[in-house]
Amino acid sequence: MSVLGNPQEENGELVLDPEGKLWFLSRSWMMASSSSLASCPGFEGLTLEPAHLRPELLDACADLINQEWPRSRASRLHSLGQSSDSFPLCLALLGPPPSPGALSTVLGHSRLSRVAAHDHSLLVETVVVARALRGQGFGRRLMEATEAFAKARGFRRLHLTTHDKQHFYAHLGYKLGEPVQGLTFSSALTSSILQAFSQPASTPEPKLPSPCRKTSGSSCLTNSHPGPNLPPAPPPPPPLPAHYLSPPALSPIGTPQQSLLETPYRDIRGRPIFWMTKEI
Repeated sequence: MSVLGNPQEENGELVLDPEGKLWFLSRSWMMASSSSLASCPGFEGLTLEPAHLRPELLDACADLINQEWPRSRASRLHSLGQSSDSFPLCLALLGPPPSPGALSTVLGHSRLSRVAAHDHSLLVETVVVARALRGQGFGRRLMEATEAFAKARGFRRLHLTTHDKQHFYAHLGYKLGEPVQGLTFSSALTSSILQAFSQPASTPEPKLPSPCRKTSGSSCLTNSHPGPNLPPAPPPPPPLPAHYLSPPALSPIGTPQQSLLETPYRDIRGRPIFWMTKEI
């Protein structure tokens, strides 16, 4: 095994075993495997595993995520089933089985996607911990294990979004950042194409009809030969919402004005959204 956690971590270490699984080992466990960590009950034996390596747990993962973001079960299972080593990749935070022979308990979930035009970055999405375990440090353990998982695979920066947990992520070392484009299921869109679609559509200048010039012995073809009857052109597509097209307001130095209390960015529904990033 190789230790991936912070050597100054007071409660334990994140360890990568030869099979690629991440384990959280308490310091007391490392000193004596039979002892328990009294100061942090419940953290012993936590693992973070790719969901596609544990297909028997996909149902439990779907139930956990749907508690926070309701969606059809079939659609959720399809999304989880797309997880792969080539990204996007779904990760499950697992606790020990409640009884011998039972399945591991799904305690949390996160998803990692590649980022367009940033080869060494990943976008963290769908971060959720079981409601009964919130406020007990499991969210922090999930994020630390997710960061260690990404770092062990050569990535150096993580991005994420949140509507109301910006203070939690700031406590973990994340800072306010700018929007990035996550690549979903081997999307082939380039950053230049995505950038083009993010700009307001320009209105083309109307073309005036060419004047009919008569010469001796000829007549205006526009009037005498209108040409074949063509069907009318289809109407243009409706414009995107203004908040989707309009860039955020810029400060005098040219950067978006934002803080942990206010953000210039909005999601597709118009709700404030905080973009955050961290070097790992």
